[in-house]
Amino acid sequence: MTLLKRKDINMTEGPLFRKMLLFAFPVIVTNFLQAFYNAADMIVVGYSSEADAVGAIGTTTAFTALILNFLIGIAVGANVVVARHIGAGEKDRTKEAVHSAALVGLAIGVLGGVIGFALAPAVMRGVGNRGRLLELSVRYARIYFLALPFHSLANFAMGIHRAKGDTQTPLRVLAASGILNVLLNLFFVLVLDMSVEGVAIATGVAAVVSAAVLFGNLMRDPGPCHFSFKHLRPHAHEVKSILRIGFPAGVQSALFAISNIIIQSSIVQVNNAVCDPGAAYQPVVKGNAAAANIATFGNTALSAAGHACVSFTSQNLGAKNYARVKRVAAMGTLLLSLVGGIATLLLLLLRDPLFAIYGVKEGTDELSRICYSAACTRALYMWPYYILHAFMTCGSDVLRGLGKSMLATVSSLVGSCVLRIVWIYTVFRAFPTLGMIYVSYPVTWGVTAVVLYIFMWREFRKLGRKDPVAA
Repeated sequence: MTLLKRKDINMTEGPLFRKMLLFAFPVIVTNFLQAFYNAADMIVVGYSSEADAVGAIGTTTAFTALILNFLIGIAVGANVVVARHIGAGEKDRTKEAVHSAALVGLAIGVLGGVIGFALAPAVMRGVGNRGRLLELSVRYARIYFLALPFHSLANFAMGIHRAKGDTQTPLRVLAASGILNVLLNLFFVLVLDMSVEGVAIATGVAAVVSAAVLFGNLMRDPGPCHFSFKHLRPHAHEVKSILRIGFPAGVQSALFAISNIIIQSSIVQVNNAVCDPGAAYQPVVKGNAAAANIATFGNTALSAAGHACVSFTSQNLGAKNYARVKRVAAMGTLLLSLVGGIATLLLLLLRDPLFAIYGVKEGTDELSRICYSAACTRALYMWPYYILHAFMTCGSDVLRGLGKSMLATVSSLVGSCVLRIVWIYTVFRAFPTLGMIYVSYPVTWGVTAVVLYIFMWREFRKLGRKDPVAA
């Protein structure tokens, strides 16, 4: 008996590493396309008449991530619950979970959009934005949050597809909507002479298209993941399960974003110390924004590979394949290590050409030199250590797949988020340089990874006391 179509991956049988790689690769490409949305925003807006446009979008990243990543974390709960029902062969429960997930995604998307829109001015002032930089950042953030319900629905729909092993459909949809996003960016900025508002509208339209097409595909699904408006109602048990697993993941992501907002404020502080408010643009903010945006491609690659750990762990746990669950952790560690190593190599080798795309070059004037130096500092202090980020991601996602989402959340928050904030208020205050800001990342990645792996192996010892199914 199988619930899987041909294009879906059977996660409970067969060669594990190859299937995890086949699962992860389309997700990596899909996440690259999502990251390209923001990259395209910043690249194209650099050709507008607004000198501070790149920096303005860069300063909104931590804030938009605060709310968007919370929604994505909840979507992980939907992924786990649907995957577990599929692994256990529970068709009716799978159907209930799919429709409950859609309603949860819509509800938190609307709530998040309202909160983000209302708080945008206060948060942007709080990170230290001033003058034209403040005006542009608030404008971009508010338009972005108007489309947040569709971003949320798209992510929940992708989670449902991945739960049943279909990573191809999200890839195709994101490819098409990504092309649409870029074309609209070019049209709004180069043809209509718009700035941050143009790229924000383009991103919103792409999110609407993605959500519509993904749910349209689920409406054509002949299996238990079929979506129908007439069956759209919440099922208390499934909603509770989705929130129980997804809420901690969302809180973790949101709190990480809070630490990043504090770090963004520290970066603006460094910028304001070296640059006059009346400068043509804010160079440290721009250089940091460019390097951070480039790094999202490495981060999304690791996150995508982590989805394989979540889905494979969840399905095999549902099928009671306990020995195979342990192998998922080993193969996941190998997979994420490879992804992290490749990301490090490519980012460092292509550093200067990538910076140039954002208009960050080692020029002769003082602003250009400051901007380039800021970008290089972030790159050299963070990019070589993605292997630590890989271990942290694998440990966290395996624990989520085991249903220990709260344990993963608390470990990640204490080991990474809290420690990073403490670092800013102690080490950075003593040595207020960009390097001291950025070094907090690899330090906290390493600490968190050790803690997560200790808890992961503790959970495996518990599984070892159960009767395993041959992998």
